[in-house]
Amino acid sequence: MSVPEKHTLVEDAQGMALGVFLCAFALQFLTHAGLITGQTAGIAVITSYLTGWAFGPVFFVINIPFYILAWFRLGWEFTVKSLASVSALSALTFFLPDAFAIGRIDTWLAATVFGALTGVGLLVLFRHRGSLGGLGVVALLLQDRFGMKAGYVQLAVDVVIFSTALFLFPPGIVLWSLLGAVIVNLIIAINHRRDRYIAT
Repeated sequence: MSVPEKHTLVEDAQGMALGVFLCAFALQFLTHAGLITGQTAGIAVITSYLTGWAFGPVFFVINIPFYILAWFRLGWEFTVKSLASVSALSALTFFLPDAFAIGRIDTWLAATVFGALTGVGLLVLFRHRGSLGGLGVVALLLQDRFGMKAGYVQLAVDVVIFSTALFLFPPGIVLWSLLGAVIVNLIIAINHRRDRYIAT
């Protein structure tokens, strides 16, 4: 059995750029429809809604403690790539709203588009040994060390976040948001398989 080739620096750069862009683009649909999501991004979105603070800085600050965990448990390469991805996503959320406008979109479709784009975006980042930090770091660590699927771990965390959101937002918003989160996590759970990777 041949040893898989590692991604080159250029391959990693384009892969991470694509993953970050897809996730940042997905967030525009989410926030346009007033929806929420899970994980660290969800905490940042909810905080943004409740305080009026911009999503980008909140998301960046919330992720800081997880970089320490990533550095010691998943290595410097993963940590640096995750830091770069989070920084890029935080910056993109400032510029994308001025670059295009969403006229009208049904709530269910906004949730579906968000889930699909984010799921694929995260897969690309994982494939290139990166992430958007936060609770995703914990999920990947549990998968690598104990075989627990990252998507299912994240889904369990999302249940807690969405249960709390029921006290803060209308039930309809929470339910449609849950659709998007389920799509994200199922995509990761089904497709994030290291034994199927050709390159690392």
